[in-house]
Amino acid sequence: MKNLSTSQPPGAISIAVLAFDSISPFHLSVPCLVFGEHHCDTPLPKFNLKVCAIAERKGEHSVRTNAGFSIQTQHGLSALSRADIIIIPSWYDDLRPAPLALLKVLRRAHNGGARIVGLCLGAFVVAEAGLLQQRSATTHWAMANEFSRRFPDIQLDPNVLYVDLGDVITSAGTAAGIDCCLHLLRSQYGAEAAATIARRLVVAPHRQGGQAQYIEQAIPILASDDRLSKVLEWMLDNLGHPQSLDFLAQRALMSRRSFTRHFQQMTGTTVGKWLLHHRLVFAQRQLESSQRAIEDIAVDAGFGSGILLRRYFAREFTISPTAYRAQFQGKV
Repeated sequence: MKNLSTSQPPGAISIAVLAFDSISPFHLSVPCLVFGEHHCDTPLPKFNLKVCAIAERKGEHSVRTNAGFSIQTQHGLSALSRADIIIIPSWYDDLRPAPLALLKVLRRAHNGGARIVGLCLGAFVVAEAGLLQQRSATTHWAMANEFSRRFPDIQLDPNVLYVDLGDVITSAGTAAGIDCCLHLLRSQYGAEAAATIARRLVVAPHRQGGQAQYIEQAIPILASDDRLSKVLEWMLDNLGHPQSLDFLAQRALMSRRSFTRHFQQMTGTTVGKWLLHHRLVFAQRQLESSQRAIEDIAVDAGFGSGILLRRYFAREFTISPTAYRAQFQGKV
């Protein structure tokens, strides 16, 4: 995989987004929104984003969307081979086989160190290219059975938002593509960078990859939901304080059982996992932007001690807090 870390000299990262006939404009827009040039007025790294069409007609690169309009692009498949990151934002609803030319380009780019990202049904193309053999992946939950039938050697997890293998990333459908792209930005340039873009897009800064894709039953809008939202805000503002289930349920004016049920319906995860995730995100931001002692960060994040912070941090990110700080402050 190409080294795109912040220790490298500053420069535009090349991102190629694949477009094809009958593509959903929403799916195509997701990586463009996260990495697009309308963010160039921010202090974030610059991205050289290119939309690359599979089909060529009359000397131009053009694709028809499923919304009734066409898109003209300046780039074809050849531009994929020069990209640092290749994003396949979706694929045909009938899951037709990918063109051999596309599969060859993906394999060649991957062998050259490019990071390959398959959003939603784009995971089928990544799998067809042979980049997921004996590995793990996810895709849209509605196509999970078909994915497993076609690629039995791939360990599919249909209950998560995205799976990051380092060189290859796959995601679930629709909004999970935004989560995946923000994760890609965050893993490379830190929590603050992803939060800046998320604020521009008015979406959650980061949802865990292991968070559930969907909720099987519709959630009624209840008066208690507003109480729960206020409790969530309090939890974020008070990560350093003890937050037992009984205490949180009391703040929400609910029974413990009702609170845990509504919490999972609203967030897609448990109270413990949600708290751990946000405490780690807080620690990441502190490590990226300050020289505070790890012990102090651990206390403010709610871990209580540097030992626990180091343990959970290494388990989640496979890197120590000290090494993480050095990476994001340009000291490696």
